[in-house]
Amino acid sequence: MSHAVRCQAHLQAHRAARPSLRCLGREVQVQGRRRLGGGALLERPGPGLASRWRGASLFGGDLFGARLPGLTVARGLATKQRTSQSIARSDIITGSPQNNVTDTIFDKLGTNLHQRKDHPLGIIKEAIFEYFEQSDPGKFKLFEDLYPVVTTAQNFDELLIPADHVSRSDNDTYYVDGETVLRCHTSAHQAELLREKHKNFLVIGDVYRRDTIDATHYPVFHQMEGVKIFEPSDWEGSGLGEVEYVREDLKRTLEGLAKHLFGDVECRWVDAYFPFTDPSIELEIFFNDEWLEVLGCGVMQQQILDGNYGEGKRAWAFGLGIERLAMILFDIPDIRLFWSEDERFLKQFKAGDLSSKFKSFSKFPPCNKDVAFWISEDFTENNLCETVRGIAGDIVEEVKLIDEFANPKTGKTSHCYRIVYRSMERSLTDEEINSVQDKVRSALEDELKVELR
Repeated sequence: MSHAVRCQAHLQAHRAARPSLRCLGREVQVQGRRRLGGGALLERPGPGLASRWRGASLFGGDLFGARLPGLTVARGLATKQRTSQSIARSDIITGSPQNNVTDTIFDKLGTNLHQRKDHPLGIIKEAIFEYFEQSDPGKFKLFEDLYPVVTTAQNFDELLIPADHVSRSDNDTYYVDGETVLRCHTSAHQAELLREKHKNFLVIGDVYRRDTIDATHYPVFHQMEGVKIFEPSDWEGSGLGEVEYVREDLKRTLEGLAKHLFGDVECRWVDAYFPFTDPSIELEIFFNDEWLEVLGCGVMQQQILDGNYGEGKRAWAFGLGIERLAMILFDIPDIRLFWSEDERFLKQFKAGDLSSKFKSFSKFPPCNKDVAFWISEDFTENNLCETVRGIAGDIVEEVKLIDEFANPKTGKTSHCYRIVYRSMERSLTDEEINSVQDKVRSALEDELKVELR
């Protein structure tokens, strides 16, 4: 079972207890919503906050070719942290028995797609920066290049993520060693930035999660986190309670962001659950005739704010997945495309242009290969996908369970998975795919200890 499915069960239980949904004073019914991968900590319980459990690091260069007036940019923490430019393989793939980082994942570190101005992710990033600078000139400090290796305390404990939460499992998270991980969300930097007394900040960066293989999920994606702190003088005299004041400011800010990116779209708010905010909500927009979830947010848990920044304040926080927004806005159908170096993809986008729509440049056929086996006691689908991805790389398009049955005599359970191979840039030969599939079958026996059928 994927991380998203398990975390979604938690979220559904929470929503069952809180059925009323509110959008700036009007009640709405949730129906027909679509969720994309690449978002917050609890969806994919998917961004520092947003759909699933996904969480949010930010910009250090020009904005549409020229830095906006008043825009403050930081290339790393003010403390001893390294930036993502200084990553050695020995730092990531260690001899620790807890280490589960593969070379496939290590090769993505330091790529920083969000720093490429003409890349879809860079275009979205800069458009968001533009919005916040226009709305509150000089107020938000931007962090773009924070080191992606963090402690388990930063990634989990400081965000009040429970000790038994599924996200802590090595089935879901890439561990460097027992106390260090590749960040699962940019919210991992939240507490430290608060301790450094940054009052309002944005963070964007690459985040890492072990997950299923399909068109909307990838083990590396990009998130943005935003935090804004309020003083008592901000809400006093407003006629609103402090939590309500902060929440309404959050809603206005993020509805404005949605309209900045997508035009004059209809917005609605859905109750959600994130360990680090309360109340927690998700923003959905009506775009291309359907409701789409775009981000998660909420009023920061007071314990986090008091313990790291100081008492007597209030704050909101949001997190969003950059790939999610780019896939919606630019009609990009497959998350693997963001990693393509094919000029036929890259030349379709230009810095500052949010109107581009992806035009398919390949119609290469898929190649399906089925593999059936008796599962072992420790088998997980995420481990299967990690094994397949480690061998096939980005030519694997999807891994899906197509058959399952239990033998009543032996008590064994059999799974049959269909592995879909397809390159977006070239035709794959039968010889090539047969060789890859043979390696996959051998690895399933050797590494996952399953019994092939």
